Amino acid sequence: MRWSDIDAYGHVNNSAMLRLLEEARIVGFWGHDPADANGEGDLPDPIIDGRPGSGTMTVIAAQRLEYLASIPYLRRPLDVQMWIGRIGGASIDVSYEVWSPVGVEPAVLYTRATTALVMVDAATNRPRRLTAVERAACEQFAEPPVEFSRP
Repeated sequence: MRWSDIDAYGHVNNSAMLRLLEEARIVGFWGHDPADANGEGDLPDPIIDGRPGSGTMTVIAAQRLEYLASIPYLRRPLDVQMWIGRIGGASIDVSYEVWSPVGVEPAVLYTRATTALVMVDAATNRPRRLTAVERAACEQFAEPPVEFSRP
């Protein structure tokens, strides 16, 4: 979390939350350069290789966030739980729960969210189907989609 993520009300701004979810999604699921490993162990294998030059773009088709509690400025990282809530033909839905930092008691669930991502062929700028490899990678992280309090 960055100091600039805090708004005039003293909590994480809604646009900052979208950036935090994006950063978590990229670290958790997208392709990386092996040189990015920082000595803290291996980075997970990517689900989607959406790096520049990969031939694939991931385009956000929809996002939904439900704020359950205001997030104050915290020096420790938030605990962002992510999983694949739906696997479609050319898209996936990433589900999230944003919790207070690990070890902070009582644990607080701050936000639930989902992001619908469409795979797009970078050459044609048109949606493309998930490959068998991508689908198998997604299935490893598939769980029921996030449940929102409000329909």
